[in-house]
Amino acid sequence: MMAPKEFASTADLGEKKVSFDQLGPGLYAYTAEGDPNSGVIVGDDSVMVVDAMATPVMAEELIARVAKVTDKPIKYVLLTHYHAVRVLGASAFKGAEILSSDTARGMIAERGQQDMDSEIGRFPRLFRAVESIPGLTWPTITFPDQMSVWLGRREVRIMHIGRGHTAGDVVAVVPDAGVVFSGDLVEYKSACYCGDAHFTDWPATLDNLAELQATALVPGRGAALMTPQMVAEGIEMTSDFISTLYSSVQESVAKGHSLKDAFDFARLVMDKKFKTFAIYEHCLPFNVSRAYDEARGIEWPLIWTAERDRELWAALQG
Repeated sequence: MMAPKEFASTADLGEKKVSFDQLGPGLYAYTAEGDPNSGVIVGDDSVMVVDAMATPVMAEELIARVAKVTDKPIKYVLLTHYHAVRVLGASAFKGAEILSSDTARGMIAERGQQDMDSEIGRFPRLFRAVESIPGLTWPTITFPDQMSVWLGRREVRIMHIGRGHTAGDVVAVVPDAGVVFSGDLVEYKSACYCGDAHFTDWPATLDNLAELQATALVPGRGAALMTPQMVAEGIEMTSDFISTLYSSVQESVAKGHSLKDAFDFARLVMDKKFKTFAIYEHCLPFNVSRAYDEARGIEWPLIWTAERDRELWAALQG
């Protein structure tokens, strides 16, 4: 009999190598072998950081990297969505405006604390120096669908192009360079986390993203996509992951199968293509659970709590 799998990513303790890659003039990707990415946009007079890392201590490392390429101040931190691993480092960016969509702010209000407790429990390595987090991160500026931030003459166009990874995802486009920062709407050779997803909408949102014809793209996880061909590959791979998962669960629901049976069938279908992706095992139970809910008509994702996480894990991966 197989031993039960360690809960979520609690056994993932190996440090990842950080890369800081230039995508264009004043445009950088801060990536770490499948860990959550951040982006850096340097304008004429100031800097925007895209996604704030999981803790202030970890954000300080990103701030130190930025200081090596520019002495301009970081005036803006964009949160692509509400998840703890993206937002809880924001307090390290002293004096910066914190930007998010109205929907993402609403989700922090609705479920931010539960999500914080849940994510820290699932993936302790990603929350190094967790004691440095002062509490939830609250945006200082929000917008319904789109806003432009000007870093001197450089525009950063922030857009909600549809629901996907969460209801409140936004992308940041730098029109003068054709570079896009997608947050977790796109992952590259990393599993999509779908616990708060809108599966029915996500493929169309990716189509909207593809229409931007980015020359380079920073995904939420995985290597920076440095050419239009790699961008297309990353979007297609993400779309394939989402649709393969959801269609398998829809099939199970249509047949009246239990969640556990749907999970086993999804694994059968998904393992062939995606088993080697980063955080695949971690995500699968949460992904199938949300897909199962959506396929049964539960439109708004249920709130994950640390307790619900472990109950589900025991039921599906135990």
